Amino acid sequence: MFDVTALLDEVKASPYEEIHIVAPHTGRVTFAGIKEGDRIHGPQGSWKEKPGSLLVTIDRERNPKPINAPQNGEVCRVFRELEGTFVEAGTPLVTLRHFLTREEVQRIILKRALFPFPAPERAKYYFTPEVDKKVRASGSRAVTVHEGMELFIMSRMKREVALHYSGPAGVIYAVYFDHTENVDAGQPLIGVCPPDQLAAIEDVVLRVQTDWVEKE
Repeated sequence: MFDVTALLDEVKASPYEEIHIVAPHTGRVTFAGIKEGDRIHGPQGSWKEKPGSLLVTIDRERNPKPINAPQNGEVCRVFRELEGTFVEAGTPLVTLRHFLTREEVQRIILKRALFPFPAPERAKYYFTPEVDKKVRASGSRAVTVHEGMELFIMSRMKREVALHYSGPAGVIYAVYFDHTENVDAGQPLIGVCPPDQLAAIEDVVLRVQTDWVEKE
């Protein structure tokens, strides 16, 4: 049995992720007025139309390209020694520390604790009509899956093929795909929770929602 409580303790011990900002292409580096310890913000607005904090500008053939923070967080390191120099693509420029939100912690726990059923190839996926009806009426957790169950319709290049579930029996606890978008091969379509894990997972999710303190 997967120890979801131990996983939560593990996340609590390191409640952040480091984001490494690298040069997207060759060019000359000019850092914005940032320093270690500064708080920065990611894209904002209803559609994330407002860019995040400016971190650095890469000038390539007199064509400056701004690089903005992709997430809220804190500046950990600025490779200030590169100021004014010409760098290659992939050169590390800034390291950020992003503190995890409740939703991100919950997603980490679920992706580790649930059984992921992956897409066999890049395509669009749909639940079968019978399953889709249940999901729309009562949510995905109203659906119990078992080995060999016809679960998806895989659509690719005007070809539709039935896809059967393979894995442990359980409820569909999480849905990771959007039927309007292609899913890459190997990416999880759903996360299945075995019956004996359901109570433990729901308890940890509730604890995250009520006890996790987000750092602004």
